[in-house]
Amino acid sequence: MRLTAFALLFISAITHAQDRMTPELMWKLGRVHGEIVTDDGKNVIYSITRYDVNTDKGFSTMHVIPAGGGKSTLIAEKGLGGRVLYVNNRGLVTFLHKGQLWTMNSDGSQRKQITNYEHPLTNARIAPDGKKILFSKEVELLEIHSKDRHPELRKSDAYVFDNLNYRHWDTWEDGKFEHIFYATYSNGKIGKAIDLMPGELFDAPQKPFGGSEDAIWSPDSKSIIYVSKKKFGKDYAISTNTDLYKYDLSTGQTINLTEGMKGYDTTPQFDQSGQKLAWLSMAQDGYEADKNRLYVYDFKTKQKYDLTADWDETVTSFSWSRDGSQIFFIAPVKGTQQLFAANSLKNLRNYRTKNLCQITHGQFDINAIIGQSGSSLIVSRTDMNHAAELFNVNLLTGRAAQITSVNKSIFDSIKLSRVAERTIKTSDNKKMLAWVIYPPDFDSTKTYPTLLYCQGGPQSPLTQSYSFRWNFQLMAANGYIVIAPNRRGMPGHGTEWNRSISGDWGGQPIRDYLAAIDDLSREPYVDKDRLGAVGASYGGYSVFMLAGVHNSRFKTFIAHDGLFDLKSWYGTTEELWFANYDIGGPYWGKSVPKSYEMSDPSKKVDNWNTPIMIVQGGKDYRVGIEQGLEAFQVAQLKGIKSRLLYLPEENHWVNGAQNAIVWQREFFKWLKETL
Repeated sequence: MRLTAFALLFISAITHAQDRMTPELMWKLGRVHGEIVTDDGKNVIYSITRYDVNTDKGFSTMHVIPAGGGKSTLIAEKGLGGRVLYVNNRGLVTFLHKGQLWTMNSDGSQRKQITNYEHPLTNARIAPDGKKILFSKEVELLEIHSKDRHPELRKSDAYVFDNLNYRHWDTWEDGKFEHIFYATYSNGKIGKAIDLMPGELFDAPQKPFGGSEDAIWSPDSKSIIYVSKKKFGKDYAISTNTDLYKYDLSTGQTINLTEGMKGYDTTPQFDQSGQKLAWLSMAQDGYEADKNRLYVYDFKTKQKYDLTADWDETVTSFSWSRDGSQIFFIAPVKGTQQLFAANSLKNLRNYRTKNLCQITHGQFDINAIIGQSGSSLIVSRTDMNHAAELFNVNLLTGRAAQITSVNKSIFDSIKLSRVAERTIKTSDNKKMLAWVIYPPDFDSTKTYPTLLYCQGGPQSPLTQSYSFRWNFQLMAANGYIVIAPNRRGMPGHGTEWNRSISGDWGGQPIRDYLAAIDDLSREPYVDKDRLGAVGASYGGYSVFMLAGVHNSRFKTFIAHDGLFDLKSWYGTTEELWFANYDIGGPYWGKSVPKSYEMSDPSKKVDNWNTPIMIVQGGKDYRVGIEQGLEAFQVAQLKGIKSRLLYLPEENHWVNGAQNAIVWQREFFKWLKETL
């Protein structure tokens, strides 16, 4: 029987969908999160989050697996996955689920809820002695809402503000502040809660992303260390100066452990002895992308030590070794994230930066340290072809053995992309690393449409991560070559490379992008008549900027939550310290920063002539809705083929499963139409 052309095309489409990544298949992937390594080092507890696209909801399950790999056992089924607090030496697991504490045996048996506290317990930690608990909850300290100020007018829905910060990330301020509390604890019974910050108009954990890492117990259970930015209003909006505070339970007194340290101080961790406290610190107030230094405070000598003082990179996260002689940490390096160690910490007086060593090497990212198992570390790892799984890293050799394979069946069923490292000469004769991702079944004798990916941040690393939105594997599976340059501003290439983007958003970083696409376009397999540029946040800004300066290189653009008009952005964004440092300050006064003229995409719209799709989240208060709407209106009034994808309930990201699939479908529909 002869098949019609339509039938052949239909069969081809089915085969294509079966052997390549699709948005729907990507949302079937389990998202693996390492919870804890048991105290004996023998087992790892981890959770898997999956999304039901039909209900637009996620659910988690909890599992245990030997640290050396082996059979995985389900210990908490759908709907009962939660954050593991600790596992005692008898294998009793205590975990937080829907705001209450639960326990179960490490095989999942005898599971029961042990607290029924009046408020949901958030960011909870049980003290090492098992007799106390800390948690956070909101305290209303200001009357902001009309129902509080005018209780007789119950149908009013007004807010009244006398100061900044009146909104943050995706919520409006409501007069409530998150505080740390502690209480006695015994067999699930919680005593009277004591506020560590009574009457203080400050948040702990820090907003908007701080969690349980921002409040910890000392090993002797006698004190609590917490992170807070103790500034209010305008002072809060223009500063990054968080500090570490030590609260003494016996006296009720609080001292600032990082007094005089002006930037971010975060993620405190004690060694097991309780004599040393490590944390991450930035030196400069107002500069969120400053070098993250690894500090240790010795309570015996009352001395602080910067373990990375002479090391020209930045630390993203860390964990003490069990014996306190090392700190393992993760840092971006040359387009990847690798595992490092700071050694010989028993005698800090003799510590030198040469004691730092890199443990892992390869084309992958180490994303998180879960815990230590003997001479190995359990870590989470990704690459551009694989979502996160757990690995056992030998600390002596750096070799990694995969211990979970949650998504193996899916990745085994599709064709993977080739990911290649490429070195590009920039316009100022620097060497720039870029990742090039090729379609499955790439044939160098053919030509392919090619996308320039513009990273956000602007100082975020572009490494071997696996995104569920800006997914390079998915782009390549749709037939596109993708080039992702580590342009100026990205960590992993020295602090000067990282710092140089500030005040120069529209200058050398944009020229770096043009150098990358020009370099790859010399390859015979790149169709020079089908080039596009895509990106979000600073990446969306970059797309708007490129639209005015690309000199007909590109045939299409996609900008998501990008900054379009720097003047209006300065007047609406919430974290003004960021705008003050990276743009140079406000648009008024005697000395207006040059960014408002040289680096403002809205100043380049006379040159816009290329199709553009604009995506905007309705609850994005970092890059407000006016940015996307202004850009779309310009394109429409200039008669340029353009499209607006408006997501009213999304913030700077796309979190909903169905919205994310809509985003993916519209993304590729636009590229098909215009490229």
